[in-house]
Amino acid sequence: MSTTNLSQETETRLTNFFNNTINPKEMAKAIRQVNYILALGVLREHETLKNEVSNIENSFYWLNELAEVLNPYLDEE
Repeated sequence: MSTTNLSQETETRLTNFFNNTINPKEMAKAIRQVNYILALGVLREHETLKNEVSNIENSFYWLNELAEVLNPYLDEE
């Protein structure tokens, strides 16, 4: 396990993200849903993915939002 500390700026962005955008329990649920759905989809040759498009879209959105909080990429020009 890494012991790298987050910068103050990253900590602030994470705090704001979880206080103002999505609560940690909902984020954890989204991560678990997308991991479960994608794993099943691969194991079952994607038949599960058709039934879970809404969950995948929602989870994909929140994972990208979290990634932007951790390391802004899309906001940079």
